[in-house]
Amino acid sequence: MSHSFSPASRAVLVTAAVIIIIAGMKSAAPLIVPFLLSVFIAVISFPLMCKFQYHGIPKSLSLTLVILLVISIGVALMLLIGSSLTDFGRMAPEYQQKISAEWAGVLQWLSSHGFSITGTIKEIIDPAAAVGLLSSILKGFGNVLTNSFLIILTVAFILIEAAGLTHKFLILQEADFSQNASPGQEVASNPADSFPQVFVEKLRNYMSMKTIISMITGIIIGLALWLIGVDYPVLWGVLAFMLNFVPNIGSIIAAVPAVMLAIVQLGVTPALLVAAVYVAVNVIIGSIIEPKYMGKGIGLSTLVVFVSLVFWGWVLGPVGMLLSVPLTITVKLALDSKAETQWLGHLLGPVEA
Repeated sequence: MSHSFSPASRAVLVTAAVIIIIAGMKSAAPLIVPFLLSVFIAVISFPLMCKFQYHGIPKSLSLTLVILLVISIGVALMLLIGSSLTDFGRMAPEYQQKISAEWAGVLQWLSSHGFSITGTIKEIIDPAAAVGLLSSILKGFGNVLTNSFLIILTVAFILIEAAGLTHKFLILQEADFSQNASPGQEVASNPADSFPQVFVEKLRNYMSMKTIISMITGIIIGLALWLIGVDYPVLWGVLAFMLNFVPNIGSIIAAVPAVMLAIVQLGVTPALLVAAVYVAVNVIIGSIIEPKYMGKGIGLSTLVVFVSLVFWGWVLGPVGMLLSVPLTITVKLALDSKAETQWLGHLLGPVEA
């Protein structure tokens, strides 16, 4: 006997299923986060492994070279960032006190010039709280580094299986076409135009280009802050690299702690210079270079970016904020690759002028 559900019943069932899935993801975040990071690293590394194989290097050797490169970068980051994370966590209370003193001076200056500052505004706007929030976020990233061996091992297995994964999807899709095809209908289709091929290729291209551009952004920011004399320039460069995956608002979030640190460490004028560096880098790279090489075909609206940042950060913690846009872009690419769900993908996209 076949059972049919009304649209209202289906909506309730889908909503309940989504809520259960989200609750399960939040509960299993310690297990999901290392796996998602592994997938993230594998997607970035896979084109390099393919390039090695294209130049005649055997698959096993290509995989070994890529894994060694990932391990080298990971060890270098842990050595560079580990001490900075420890020092920043130790100095965070002192920075909070200095920022609170600077903010109290600003409020006193405003009051002396006739601006009435209520107690509610003083409680809502608390720059020192931003330092505490940043410290907790950085500690969350540091905790993930403890799973580095598991992450690298998972990356290796994903890269081993990656070459045959799309082929498996194609076989499943052809089997699905064969079952659903009417008698006399042609089943053959162009593999290059299939959903798995289009989806994987778009995701791979996006992540590769975004990683290169984000890396350039992080290097420029780190060097500029080192020349200006701001403490922990490597840490702020890595933070700029990671948050560059969050378009529109990621650069603002990355700039705030560096500018605040420059204020308490060097003064207002160097802090304005730091802010100018962030603005210049993000205008040149975000408005000129990135659109030229990546296009605007798989962008997200600013509202979707903000909501995804809050949502994935709540579900998966600090690393979820880093992976929020790649995860949402993955959903959008999946929706765009199917004709029946393209309208949903269009809703996630930017507003066209």
